[in-house]
Amino acid sequence: MTEWTKICNVTDIPHLGARVVQTAQGDIAVFRTNGDAVFALHDKCPHKGGPLSQGIVAGKTVTCPLHGWKIGLETGNADAPDEGHTPCLQTKTDDAGMVWLSLSGVPAC
Repeated sequence: MTEWTKICNVTDIPHLGARVVQTAQGDIAVFRTNGDAVFALHDKCPHKGGPLSQGIVAGKTVTCPLHGWKIGLETGNADAPDEGHTPCLQTKTDDAGMVWLSLSGVPAC
């Protein structure tokens, strides 16, 4: 069973940016794309642990601010030629624009 936690309104997440949510699993970066899609990743780049929440969102990727690695928001995978993975968490946005995050401990990717 998925446990959902209300995070914020989608408009509280910077457009093409992220908001950090502190959890027992560590910091989670919740991203908002140009089309208002919402994704969540652990806030650590698989390369050297850079804060992905401070990266630039373009399309469905975020670029790590430390070394420029691009991480897929849907998969958590680094774009080739880089290799690595950052765990994803499930999100959903309800009709009122509230963002919900699954903290059940089961990675979405």
